[in-house]
Amino acid sequence: MKAGYKFIIERDSELNKIQDHDLLLECILLEARRVANADAGSIYVRELDEEKDLKIERLSIRYAQNDTLMKKLTPGQKLIYSVFKVDVDDKTISGYCALTKKLVNVEDAYNLPKGAPYTFGSSYDLVSGYKTRSVLAIPLVTTEDKLLGVIQIINALDDDGNTIPFSKNHEFLIGHFAERATAAMERASMTRAMILRMIKMAELRDPEETGTHVSRVSSYAVEIYDRYAFRHGIAIGSQEKFRDTLKIAAMLHDVGKVAISDSILKKPGRFTPEEFNTMKNHTRYGAVLFDDPQSQMDTVSRDIALCHHENWDGTGYPGWIEPESGRTLKAGPDGKPLGKRGEEIPLAGRIVAIADVFDALNSKRSYKEPWSEEQVFAEIRKQSGIKFDPELVGIFFELIPSVRQIQKLYAETRNLADRP
Repeated sequence: MKAGYKFIIERDSELNKIQDHDLLLECILLEARRVANADAGSIYVRELDEEKDLKIERLSIRYAQNDTLMKKLTPGQKLIYSVFKVDVDDKTISGYCALTKKLVNVEDAYNLPKGAPYTFGSSYDLVSGYKTRSVLAIPLVTTEDKLLGVIQIINALDDDGNTIPFSKNHEFLIGHFAERATAAMERASMTRAMILRMIKMAELRDPEETGTHVSRVSSYAVEIYDRYAFRHGIAIGSQEKFRDTLKIAAMLHDVGKVAISDSILKKPGRFTPEEFNTMKNHTRYGAVLFDDPQSQMDTVSRDIALCHHENWDGTGYPGWIEPESGRTLKAGPDGKPLGKRGEEIPLAGRIVAIADVFDALNSKRSYKEPWSEEQVFAEIRKQSGIKFDPELVGIFFELIPSVRQIQKLYAETRNLADRP
């Protein structure tokens, strides 16, 4: 028991290092499974959906993990899971856990206790070929009795790898872990709320700069970086620190648009050359917000804001300028700023360039309809080595299943719980 409690305290320290809310959820699920030596699991967040003027309380899946299924994948690949929601009611194990705000321990999902108010859906097992046995669902409830979500871990394993029921000791340890995880979630939620308020300011100016757009862009960026880090053998500690920073910084890539005139920003059509030149300044304005950086977060945010429109071949903007004054630092024969090229462009900027363009082409804009997936993929390939880093383009196309999953997770719908 003492060893288990010490492990939880150590995990608590790790959780408090993570700033991004989504990446924290992924870590919470992983650490909960480690505490109980569980083979698989899912984590859900509480949402309020609006339907016909009604507020429906639901759980939305955010991450799923499964060691058994992961072993079947190529090294570096990630598990793809179905994106879905369940009602907060007594129909499912996780829904019942959320409804009662109490832990639920199921010894055998296929042989539920007589009179159990919940049911077990075996559809996932049938599709994946996985066999769910023991299930432990733990509510994430604040000290003010507010439900934030549910952790559901599956198939506790003994020292020989055999599936066993979750014990009372597991309940005790996971209960303590859930308290600490909830506190970390509240802290990360405050950070996310501040970021979303900054994005909301941009959205008020530019209706196309939505919370779902930046969530998709930042999520694509992390997936690209994770595969890049795997390829380049970047140490896990360094990778985890940078991906956390990247996730938040990528959300702020277009925050400089708040300084662009409404007559340009909200124009229902394409820009004139003069208007486009003015619009380019959003990169400089965004970078100025992170002048005199105090942390890696400030530095990466500045790099992304300034450089996400730089092109691999050096034809992008704003080029080698001083953001504060706009003074040209490096100019060509025509006196115009030279664009950064190749690896002169910070890695974070090169990654977000692909993520941003991909999402923009897939989205409806005032001047265009969304492109088809085939058209978007063709354009990304066409721009490899011109607009985009060719290595990152190759990585992007390895991640298409994950990309589609992110599109489903952050579809253009809104729910009350997401509002800052």
